[in-house]
Amino acid sequence: MKVVYNSFNGRYADNPRAVFEGLRRRRPGLEHVWLADPRHLAGFPSDVTTVPIRSAEAVATLESADVLVSNTHTDLDPWTKQPGQVYLQTWHGTPLKRIHRSALSHPAPALMDALDVEIRRWDHLISPSPAATTLLRSAFGYTGSVLETGYPRNDQLTGPGVEERRARARARLGLSAASPVVLWAPTWRDDDVDDDDAPDGLDAGALAEHLGPDAVVLVRRHYYLGDRPARSPHPQVRDLSSHPDIGELHLAADVLVTDYSSSIFDFVVTGRPVVVYAYDLEHFRDRLRGFTLDLETELPGPVVQDQDVLAEVLAELPALQVAWAERYAAFRERFCSLEDGRATDRVVEALWPADAPAQRARSTRLSSQTG
Repeated sequence: MKVVYNSFNGRYADNPRAVFEGLRRRRPGLEHVWLADPRHLAGFPSDVTTVPIRSAEAVATLESADVLVSNTHTDLDPWTKQPGQVYLQTWHGTPLKRIHRSALSHPAPALMDALDVEIRRWDHLISPSPAATTLLRSAFGYTGSVLETGYPRNDQLTGPGVEERRARARARLGLSAASPVVLWAPTWRDDDVDDDDAPDGLDAGALAEHLGPDAVVLVRRHYYLGDRPARSPHPQVRDLSSHPDIGELHLAADVLVTDYSSSIFDFVVTGRPVVVYAYDLEHFRDRLRGFTLDLETELPGPVVQDQDVLAEVLAELPALQVAWAERYAAFRERFCSLEDGRATDRVVEALWPADAPAQRARSTRLSSQTG
């Protein structure tokens, strides 16, 4: 059986990476091929087979797959889905900002139509929670099979050994055990995605200085923006936008600061605090995208619009955790109840059951969540 992977248009990352690594451990003997962006080849292990994305070889690979595992739309190569192929769409987050047809504006109607065609190819969609299922179905107009398994990429954030994994992540990133570490992980904006000079919204260096000489701010841009040139270097700021695994950054960080990224839903698996820095709230909410949740009443941490206020909040993390404990727990139960460290096992068993002949991936619709 041949399994082909696409993650963030050619990176070794996210849910497809976790599924791949789980399959190699649990179902040996399968053939695995990744679509790879040449700019990100360094992020792939040396023993992983790759083909260049946006190539004739990629099209041939997609059309010869028994199973495609992707966390985004696979529309960069004009491939035709073949009879009997199984398309597992893992997606890459519970949407806080409105996406696809649920967004306030659709700047490219022809692209939206093409993506709707792509969505109709999906055989199964992974969901991290029943609440996420509702949001994803609504956004994509998707009525097919949903596997509510939790997100494989988040298995590393919880369960036995998580503190050891956290210590190893900090060591690999060169972070002192005593350093306060802030992860700044913003999303992207439709009106500046092609503008390398667009402001980041946060002066990461000034924030780090406010928090003290040992503080470190890790910058992780959305993958659409990951190839932007880094800003002026600062000794307390690390631009890790090209780092292949944001889960490792979630492990390492003491607090997440984001604007409207779905990383909120992943980071709360760790139990550590979240602060929303909504520096352009009115613009993003009322003109660009809109939100699936009410930021003031449903999020697991404070929403601030001023960097000075943000710095003051981050300087008192223990008090922040106490003040937001009840809301945080409710949010975690609503969106992360399946995140128990065994999501990969559930995905593997659902599509590649151990007792199936030749471990053929199931092509039937498995979930009671089928609409």
